[in-house]
Amino acid sequence: MAHLEVQPRKKSMTWLWLVLGLIVIAAILFFLMRSSNHDRSDTIATTDTIASTGMPVAAPTPAWDKVDFNAPDTNYEEVTDKGIAVRSNDQYTIYTLGENILFASDKSALEGTADEKLKQIATSLHKRYPDAQIGVYGHADAKGSADHNSQLAAERAAAVKIWLIQHGDVSENKISVHSLGESKPLASNNSAAGRQQNRSVEIVAFTGK
Repeated sequence: MAHLEVQPRKKSMTWLWLVLGLIVIAAILFFLMRSSNHDRSDTIATTDTIASTGMPVAAPTPAWDKVDFNAPDTNYEEVTDKGIAVRSNDQYTIYTLGENILFASDKSALEGTADEKLKQIATSLHKRYPDAQIGVYGHADAKGSADHNSQLAAERAAAVKIWLIQHGDVSENKISVHSLGESKPLASNNSAAGRQQNRSVEIVAFTGK
């Protein structure tokens, strides 16, 4: 009887490997696409979260640390009180009030006489700068420690801010408080008159022109 030698089916094995290779490639593509979609979903979710806050990513900020408190004098007809000094340039207007007008010595609570003066300033702000950002600056003279003067100046500026919000109808999100303490004197601290001038609160309307 003749012996028949059976040869392996090489063609069938080749197809088997091709099918397995296609399965592996399909699996790799599936996981890559799934990972890409997941990353895209995370990006969209993050973007939506930022957009839902209603806040811009980068809003312009007034250069509050660049204010020149020696800007030229200005006269506004609505500001009739001689205790209020007004100065301005093409970027901001400064309303200055001495501490003796607003506060008792070494105190941060507003005096009752401050109301009429602050009303005039609030009226002027609404008339001329209804959309302006407003900074309230507290100054102090050089007597006492720098830390004490900085804290006192901050408390006085904060008191004026609260008044403008509660009684001057100024939006809270338009007002910022800045304590300069004794760092930017308006006059020399070597005289009583100069120290008195340095004990002040200034309200700055930033026009941003």
